[in-house]
Amino acid sequence: MKHNHPGEGLSTVLHSLHHTNPSTTMGAQISLQLVTTQKQALQTLLKSSGEQFPGSDYHPSDRKNWMEGLGPDQLRLYQVVWPGTHDSATNKIGIRFVSRPFAQCQNCSIYKQLVKGTRVLDIRVRQDKRVCHGILATYSVDVVINDVKKFLGETKSEIIILEIRTEFGQEDPPEFDKYLNEQLGDYLIPQDDAVFHKTIAEILPKRVICVWKPRKTPAPKPGDTLWNGNHLKDN
Repeated sequence: MKHNHPGEGLSTVLHSLHHTNPSTTMGAQISLQLVTTQKQALQTLLKSSGEQFPGSDYHPSDRKNWMEGLGPDQLRLYQVVWPGTHDSATNKIGIRFVSRPFAQCQNCSIYKQLVKGTRVLDIRVRQDKRVCHGILATYSVDVVINDVKKFLGETKSEIIILEIRTEFGQEDPPEFDKYLNEQLGDYLIPQDDAVFHKTIAEILPKRVICVWKPRKTPAPKPGDTLWNGNHLKDN
């Protein structure tokens, strides 16, 4: 084993720091600026809109099972205030400190988000079924589906809205509706407006409202196991 001179290791570290990739440093700075800007925007929104909204007084001790805590026999779907995340599956997108700051909206996996209480997921895909945000792609949508199924397998009464769309400028994955049906199967809640007036207990054991928004291929129709984009609109 080679033993460096006491000063040699320090010299190597200093050399590495001196030659740090400028793009890495720039990416980190931009990431910090984005976080600061977002915090300021949230503070402004809080001042203008306040912090009171339907359900704001509900603080479940178990976020993983918060719907069950409200009582599946009493809670109707239209009464739910749905916590959701934007570009939900971007926790590992891009290159850390370089391209990731421009595309990452969440730093937790889909499973962790669901455990923390998220119930609406926003997933963007491209033709090869990889999740993407703009031109940057990350892991396969299989990772998302597996996390969703893992969560569903560990809970009893939690309903999820899973919105999946083809990203702008991308092509639809082939036979993606068939893929979603094969993967989520009996969990899928068929497209029916009447479902929102039902209690969670009446909907169970079905657990997922899956909204599929293709760009070119035909959208789901009423009665299908998947929902079309008319039921979940962007702000």
